[in-house]
Amino acid sequence: MTMSYPKVTIVGAGNVGATCALVLLEKNLCDVCLVDIAEGLPQGKALDLMHMRSIEQFGPTVTGTNDYADTADSDVVVITAGVPRKPGMTREDLVGVNSGIMKSVISEAVKASPNAIFICVTNPLDIMVYLAYKESGLPKNRLMGMGGVLDSARFTYAISEKTGAPVDKISALAMGAHGKAMVCMPRLSTVDGTPITELLSEADVREVCDRTIGGGGEVVSLLKTGSAFYAPAASIARMVEAILTDSDEVLSVCAYLDGEYGIEDVYTCVPARLGREGVREVVELPFNEQELAALRESADTTITSLESLELR
Repeated sequence: MTMSYPKVTIVGAGNVGATCALVLLEKNLCDVCLVDIAEGLPQGKALDLMHMRSIEQFGPTVTGTNDYADTADSDVVVITAGVPRKPGMTREDLVGVNSGIMKSVISEAVKASPNAIFICVTNPLDIMVYLAYKESGLPKNRLMGMGGVLDSARFTYAISEKTGAPVDKISALAMGAHGKAMVCMPRLSTVDGTPITELLSEADVREVCDRTIGGGGEVVSLLKTGSAFYAPAASIARMVEAILTDSDEVLSVCAYLDGEYGIEDVYTCVPARLGREGVREVVELPFNEQELAALRESADTTITSLESLELR
């Protein structure tokens, strides 16, 4: 008897989208539908992945399409479509072109899967998720962005490199805007339960935070022709897994704040409990005044950008 899997649509069959499909399939989590405007691209990548299925023996299937009708009734829709950064570009430089793409995509995707959970990945993230929220009319719990999982992963890497500790002993938290206004939380980031503020000098803490904030840019400058995709793809898959398995796991995701942490009407990365209904709860951690001020200042940079773009 053929097993029935949940359905996940990934909009955008580029590096991030296709790699995310691979990670999800390898986890035996869901059937995947890759959709892209480029004729042949999603179909070709889906076929290649199905050939790989014969070797890796994963159960779910993957299809490629240019038609949103084929994405109908998805449980989760991941939006990776958009132009990636090139060397010298900030995420904010992408606003113009990617806002047009996001408006088109969210409209088509919601029509096809009105009950899905939506995860936005397109940069500049906090602005694009807010735009999707305003355009779609989706409830806040069913629309989120991928940013904090990736930023926290980069923070974990930087801490591991500095301390020599294995990554499975590290718990790191990055929050706020996904970009230069990111907020690393060293007091709440630990190695074997000990805060890194007790293990590292102030200068070393600053260094690992700076490396985290510049992590995406570091990849872009090395690649020269595109931006990161392995870690972003794995970050998306981690969120999808938490949703589909109803895990109740707390992850740093770009969620809508409606008064939490004293911040209102903006999307920013905060710890959130994920399950089948999407964002089950925004978790408010016991921050000190300095940490709270840094998070609010980070959110204010997004609010300023939204207002200058007349989106808020």
